[in-house]
Amino acid sequence: MLYHYKKDFEKIAMGLMSYASDLNQTDRLMEEMDLYRQDSDRKLFLWKSEETSDFVAILGVEIEQKVLLLRLIALSPSYRNEGLSYKMLDALQAMYQDLPIMGTLETTPIIQTWQQDQSSAEE
Repeated sequence: MLYHYKKDFEKIAMGLMSYASDLNQTDRLMEEMDLYRQDSDRKLFLWKSEETSDFVAILGVEIEQKVLLLRLIALSPSYRNEGLSYKMLDALQAMYQDLPIMGTLETTPIIQTWQQDQSSAEE
């Protein structure tokens, strides 16, 4: 389940963000965290595992006028390759039904495969 980021989750969020390849250095991670704290158009969401009740993944988005830009998606290594990113995107789309989800250079491949998976399921 997706949870809106709160200050109480800061250390957990930073730990999960560090799984992103471009955020594995502390100074870069702190810069990114500051962007989410300071820009009201940027939002972080954490995913809580139903099995363990632990936060195991994070999404970072930027809300623009006509799109929801997925800037960050990072999962704990033990939760990768289980379709969790698709569940997270489904939940995100349910929250922002009026906005299509678009990606950055890093996140577009995930969004494309998620959209293909949705199209296949509808057929």
